[in-house]
Amino acid sequence: MAKIKKLAALAGAAAAARKYAAKNPEKVDRMATKAGRIIDERTKGKYHDKIDNTLRKLRSSLPKQRP
Repeated sequence: MAKIKKLAALAGAAAAARKYAAKNPEKVDRMATKAGRIIDERTKGKYHDKIDNTLRKLRSSLPKQRP
């Protein structure tokens, strides 16, 4: 039962994150870029390609920014 509750909580958090990203794509892009840069610095570039690919996928999944 405990696993079901955890999965339900994660599903709720994921839904809230999707909703927030849909309303604030610029802010999500900016914060993700900042987080990627910090992780890249702390890992001394070891995972640069993986971080770059993840950010690219995130940007492609965000709704197009309004003019």
